[in-house]
Amino acid sequence: MNFNDRDAIIALTPLWKGERLPDGRPKVADQYLDALYGMTLEEVWKPIYVQGYENQFVGGGLAPMQALHDDGRKLVGRAVTCNFCPTRPDLHALMQQRGAEDGRKGNYNQWVIDNLMERDVVVCDMYDKIYKGTFLGGNLTTAVKKHTKTGGAVIWGGVRDIEQMKRVPDVQVYYRGIDPTPIREFVMTGYNTVTNFGGAVCLPGDVVFGAGGGVLFIPAHLVADVVEGATKTHVKDDFGFEMIGQGKFTTAQIDRNTWTEEMLDLLVDWIQTDPRGAAYRGLDWSKEYELARSGDPNDTQTAL
Repeated sequence: MNFNDRDAIIALTPLWKGERLPDGRPKVADQYLDALYGMTLEEVWKPIYVQGYENQFVGGGLAPMQALHDDGRKLVGRAVTCNFCPTRPDLHALMQQRGAEDGRKGNYNQWVIDNLMERDVVVCDMYDKIYKGTFLGGNLTTAVKKHTKTGGAVIWGGVRDIEQMKRVPDVQVYYRGIDPTPIREFVMTGYNTVTNFGGAVCLPGDVVFGAGGGVLFIPAHLVADVVEGATKTHVKDDFGFEMIGQGKFTTAQIDRNTWTEEMLDLLVDWIQTDPRGAAYRGLDWSKEYELARSGDPNDTQTAL
């Protein structure tokens, strides 16, 4: 069992080469978290998907999640993961003993929330337990706000005191259901280790991106590339919409994974001369030009 073990967390995230938080989780820079607030779910999802990370989204299809606030606000932060299972007396006694040795107090969910840091997001696998599986209520949502400032939670389980939760400012929570019962009859099996629910996998320190009715878990070592890729997708969309409207390119041309050098030349010129491109003038398009010259193996497919 791994209960917030720094060495285990570092071993689990070897591709991260940057700064780490005190508990060992990757510390993705605030500038990237800030940038994600201006991006859409599809823009952020694409750079992950094309690199083979196909199991990072939860919330659609047969695994829908509800959002505490349906007002367009996003949930962005660094993941703190926790896993639970149905209660069993001997296992419960063992885990409580382990918690006491670590100086932890209260119930399992309080162990996690009491140790949250600024810009953290709880990612909780409550094994889809809603009745007596209410990981958060009014008090603990207030505590989440106090510790994380702008964070929240993704709960594969239940919540309670929903009206009180809604009154806590600057917090967003995704959850599976609502029940008035307090949380009971569960045991912690992992804290800041691999979490898997709803077809998605999350590691401690992944960046949580909740938007558009679901949640994406961005691997920490990919966040910088994701932000750059999403930014490029955004400006290509803006430029593409105009080119289609002017009849200069077809939708088939715009939707290619790899643009031609001619298209890239027009895009770069548009960025440099059109006021709408001002925010994107520092982007480096050398990789795209290299693909245009050498040929992309996925060029027979349309862009995602």
